[in-house]
Amino acid sequence: MPDTTTSPAAAEAAALAAIDALVAPFSRSDAPGMVIGIARNGRLLYRRAVGMASLEMGVANTPTTRMRIASTSKHFTAMAILLLAEDGLLDIDDAVQKHLPEMPQLSANGPTLRHLLTHTSGWRGHDELWAIAHGLTFTQPGPGLPSMVRQSELNFEPGTQMVYSNGGYFLLAKIIERVSGQSYNDFLKARLFGPLGMPDTASVATDLDVVPGLSGLYIPSPRGGWQRGLYPCELDGGGSLVSTVDDMLRWLAHMRSSEKIVGSPQSWAMLSEATTLSSGSKVTYGFGLARHPYRGVEIVHHAGAVLGAQSQMLSVPSHGLDIIVMVNGAAVAPSPLALKVVELLLGDALQPPEVRPQASAFPALVGQTYHEPATGSVMGFSDVSGRLCMSWQAGEAKPMHQGEGKLWLGLQDLPVNDLVLDASDIDPQRAPDTLVLHEGGQPRRFERLAGAAPDVATLAEQLCGDYTSADLDATAQMALVGGRLLLTVHGRHGQHACVLTPLSADVMTLVSTDPVLSQMGKSVLNVERKEGRVVGLRLSTLRTRNIQLARQEQHA
Repeated sequence: MPDTTTSPAAAEAAALAAIDALVAPFSRSDAPGMVIGIARNGRLLYRRAVGMASLEMGVANTPTTRMRIASTSKHFTAMAILLLAEDGLLDIDDAVQKHLPEMPQLSANGPTLRHLLTHTSGWRGHDELWAIAHGLTFTQPGPGLPSMVRQSELNFEPGTQMVYSNGGYFLLAKIIERVSGQSYNDFLKARLFGPLGMPDTASVATDLDVVPGLSGLYIPSPRGGWQRGLYPCELDGGGSLVSTVDDMLRWLAHMRSSEKIVGSPQSWAMLSEATTLSSGSKVTYGFGLARHPYRGVEIVHHAGAVLGAQSQMLSVPSHGLDIIVMVNGAAVAPSPLALKVVELLLGDALQPPEVRPQASAFPALVGQTYHEPATGSVMGFSDVSGRLCMSWQAGEAKPMHQGEGKLWLGLQDLPVNDLVLDASDIDPQRAPDTLVLHEGGQPRRFERLAGAAPDVATLAEQLCGDYTSADLDATAQMALVGGRLLLTVHGRHGQHACVLTPLSADVMTLVSTDPVLSQMGKSVLNVERKEGRVVGLRLSTLRTRNIQLARQEQHA
């Protein structure tokens, strides 16, 4: 009988042809595109650029085009901190205030540099604080650190939860500069990019900077066509690096190698070592990298996104597989694309795909919304294409996972610690009045928001007026405009308006009137009352908790 088995070379060629077919639709001369690189055990398998680097000048992307890697920058910052620790110039368990003495002491438990590295510090991020008060108004570097110094509260006690924070890595960049005596970019060039032969990788502080070989950043315009993506505030530490596929594949190969040119093997291992919260719950995130199983193989990765750029860096160490995807505006999600590459190249080495819970198994839960009074958090459940989905803090509905009697969302779904429900607490035929959600291992008792929400006109009588926020360094007004209840926050350099939708008399969602920000999710607003009278508001986003807006009394 003839041998019908496929040779490894033929299987690899077929997989690469399938990858090429996924990339080909983005090979256009009228739209931005992407660059993708794939290597296996240091051997280059695939390297292709599609779409345009400059729509204005008609310049196409090439494999050597530099692109923003956004939050994939974070583990470079973490490695820089670890190099300074190896030099004996700092300790990762130092209090933040040891190196940034202007930062307020908001907890007896830190935060420490380790907390910043693992997103467990509780610090609110400078970028979210800016956007809440100013929308997408652009600022030159400068306001970031003062905005974090200004904070009077943390999101949570250090070490108790994990909530992704660009601000934490921004502080790490400042610490690198203070301790080393060099700029953030110069330190990374001298200690990382130079020794590892990464000549096209650098930190670019703002999207106004002109950098040779760097692609433009593009987002769809509400008026049709394209407009420039312009991140409104400082990127250092959390998302400022630009690179190429060649540099990034070189970095990935070194990260997997047992022989290190820079840094100790212990430091490199810490980048993706799981974090243990104070509850004992583990988060599959270390110092700037996530590590967890995917269909039976362990993957190490980090994604990134700014306005007009996305990235995904992914490695499968056991198979020597390295993938980098960088996008400058093409309508493609790099993280699912990278996982599809893994599936095509590893094929039979993978376990069957995960089976997600069906909404039909929990009919009474679909359409319900729950609120936790102590924290103000909101979660809701829906049926999306037959799957049971959960939205957290009024964000996008995500398909849930199920196993061992639990329903959950994890770090691979949202930039927070695991959110876990006990499935046995849920009666499929009757929506429970309360649900206990374990957030980072800590139980939170949520109450169902039942009954019709009050109409906007009724709420307007109670809520309209002037507010102020010291943490935002801003004022705000609530007003009924054209039948819509609007909260407009006025910062020192711009303003940001949002439309309110009531879920109850004291809980509502906010969506920005800015067409770009409105696509990035909603916020949650909790009303504070004293003896029945509204005295303030608490505003929360996915990454920022309980910003206080105090009501201003009207004087005759």
